[in-house]
Amino acid sequence: MTPSPPTPSIALVLTTEANPDRARTLAATLLERRLVACASLLPVQSHYRWQGGITADEEVQLLLKTSPEQLEPLRLALQELHSYETPEWIHWTARTAGGYGQWLSESLSPDAGPPAP
Repeated sequence: MTPSPPTPSIALVLTTEANPDRARTLAATLLERRLVACASLLPVQSHYRWQGGITADEEVQLLLKTSPEQLEPLRLALQELHSYETPEWIHWTARTAGGYGQWLSESLSPDAGPPAP
């Protein structure tokens, strides 16, 4: 039996932005800088404690797909670009199979062509 090829590690990051326009702008900038290969934007209703009270807001959640090596540069870029004083930063490592991991790595490479539409 032939062993299966290793499954590449990817990093997933969650953050939120205040509205769709800010989320699209943030995603586009991160893609242009090749810090993420993909950003999925989802409308969410967030309920949370902030500055001594409970708040509920309509936000846009961004699920960012990147490589483990890009986590720190991505974190720094989010601190620079994000509209929130304290942006959400939750990340974890996942595995991918087949061509997706290869596509992700190629998309983050400075040698790659322009981001796919």
